[in-house]
Amino acid sequence: MCTSISFTQPVLFGRNLDLEVSFGQQVAAAPRELEFRFHHRPPMTRHLALLGMANIAGDTPLYAEAFNEAGLYMAGLNFPGNAYYFPDTLDAPQAVAPYELIPLVLGSCSTLAQARELLETLRITAIPFGPGYPLAPLHWHIADATGSLTAEPTQDGLMIYENPLGVLTNNPPFPFQMMNLNNYLNLSPSQPGNDFAPQLNLAPYGQGMGAMGLPGDFSPMSRFVRAAFLKSHAAFGRDRVGNVLQFFHILDSVAMVRGAVITPEGKPDETIYSCCIDPVEKVYYYKTYDGAAVQGVALIETLCQGTAPHVFPLRTEKEIPLSNPS
Repeated sequence: MCTSISFTQPVLFGRNLDLEVSFGQQVAAAPRELEFRFHHRPPMTRHLALLGMANIAGDTPLYAEAFNEAGLYMAGLNFPGNAYYFPDTLDAPQAVAPYELIPLVLGSCSTLAQARELLETLRITAIPFGPGYPLAPLHWHIADATGSLTAEPTQDGLMIYENPLGVLTNNPPFPFQMMNLNNYLNLSPSQPGNDFAPQLNLAPYGQGMGAMGLPGDFSPMSRFVRAAFLKSHAAFGRDRVGNVLQFFHILDSVAMVRGAVITPEGKPDETIYSCCIDPVEKVYYYKTYDGAAVQGVALIETLCQGTAPHVFPLRTEKEIPLSNPS
């Protein structure tokens, strides 16, 4: 389970990654000359630099989400029961493994328009990274300063949808998620009027009653609705750091609280980390479930150089500073 959100004003991207176990995640920069190897395409020996959260397998960062130095963002989210990968029988450049998609798109595309053009040529095939690595069922959120897309692998091919909300969760497929929003047309951040019985003296008795009926559970469809509502009405200012913190507040509203969701295996499904990407300042911000503070890594020129990934283990300090009287 996960939630991904993108804004065009201010330009910010990010996601919650909800999982019952750690996947060895670290912040990783892929410099321009780190070689990305593909099963059915020539290796990419020079590309746009990337920064995001990844599991490092040898010298290969397996990204959950990342952005590139041109300001393009891409995140993979769980899509169980609906993701369809074609058998690996097509020996052609359009055959791409799920784990290859983020480096291919972000490494070679500078804009959302270029990403769409590339995605429309691809066919997602059932190739895991290697023995012991699961073939995760995914769909993808892609965004830049101009808007966002959703890409969903189906038996009819990779379906590309305009995503005017800039929100993605998990199941059901994206068109149904958008249709479901019609059930919440009456919700508003403003106080409601008395349409129930105008002859009665009925009035709101507390703030926030215009959004009564906004789903509060942790299911993917409910998180989609809640994230869409909050994103549509979020107030931002001119302070970049304040806007980043506001972005984290929105992610907090759809985060998994430890113990609130138990998987069939009896483990708590929780938001193991949240991230916010500022592509203008080229900073990847994150916070972990047990960390007490937001951390950041900047995609400076040094990280764009070299032939090996630059890796930053997650900082999870739990200390909360106290203010004591002097």
